[in-house]
Amino acid sequence: MSDESKSNRREVLLAMGAGLAAAGIGTSADIGGHPIPYRTLGHTGEKVSCVGMGGYHLGKKEVTEGDAVKLVHAGIDRGINFLDNSWDYNKGVSEIRVGKAVKEGNLRNKVFMMTKNDGRTADEFNKQLEESLKRLQTDHLDLVQFHEIIRYEDPDRIFAESGAAQAALAARKAGKLRYIGFTGHKDPHIHLYMLEVADRHKFVFDTVQLPINVMDEHFRSFGKLVLPELVKRNIGALGMKSLGDTVILKSQAVTAMECLHYSLSQPVSVQITGIDKPEILDQAIKAAQTYHQVSKDQMAAILARTAPHAADGQWELFKTSAVFDSTAQHPEWLGTSSPHAKKVGPSMS
Repeated sequence: MSDESKSNRREVLLAMGAGLAAAGIGTSADIGGHPIPYRTLGHTGEKVSCVGMGGYHLGKKEVTEGDAVKLVHAGIDRGINFLDNSWDYNKGVSEIRVGKAVKEGNLRNKVFMMTKNDGRTADEFNKQLEESLKRLQTDHLDLVQFHEIIRYEDPDRIFAESGAAQAALAARKAGKLRYIGFTGHKDPHIHLYMLEVADRHKFVFDTVQLPINVMDEHFRSFGKLVLPELVKRNIGALGMKSLGDTVILKSQAVTAMECLHYSLSQPVSVQITGIDKPEILDQAIKAAQTYHQVSKDQMAAILARTAPHAADGQWELFKTSAVFDSTAQHPEWLGTSSPHAKKVGPSMS
């Protein structure tokens, strides 16, 4: 390893440590009695489990409703309080199953319930929000995020007159949701553009969801370009795609535990991971309890091992293909607001 490479990796690891401190991230030594570490969700001040339960996998055909309910209950019993979901996951099945699990266990006051909304217009946003509330069997959501901000026109549509941003603010005022965020997985520059457009409208996001994984470090990096901006703004960062839906594991460069350890070591409030069977839940809990034991040298070795595999994005298909782009297959979900429509008023805070 060259001296220059060693220096670069030292800088990465030092920055990582500073970011963790800035994000208010603790270790198992200061978890306040929780079985796994809890972190602060940006400027909201909410305390959330460092691992979040991904909603998509709970609605897969090979997972029965009964098993999904048991997984949610087991995850909550073991310290997970952040429940991820989306209006479009498995045609609503994911939301229905999570809603059933939370309702049956009388667990609503023990979880931070999030879902995503594909609407770009106010009408479409409201339609999907009402369906999500019904499926999840709750009168309010802790967080709703504009889903799949993967095109440069998405921010302009959301912030257009009668766009989804207006509807989200109205819903928050009505008590149907508490916090507002956005997600995306295609290009970090689109995330930065979304923040730029929001700034123009004096709109402050509470959360941003983005890919954080061992391959991202080397290719169109959300971790390098977007995550520092979120830490600077004290916006809750929600990591996802730590394993790329197992695609990253097919590179044979890293293990699942190494992937999770890396992602959890970053300054994210929550690392969301898909859980579809008890052993995968065990894996997530173990990663949350042990990631802080990984040394700087071990982390540097993981990055060095993945670098040759990551350069062309072949293991991050969510960036380089349409495989993960659910809205690309269903443009009708987005509504029909022109990106050139008249802008909203001067303040949307």
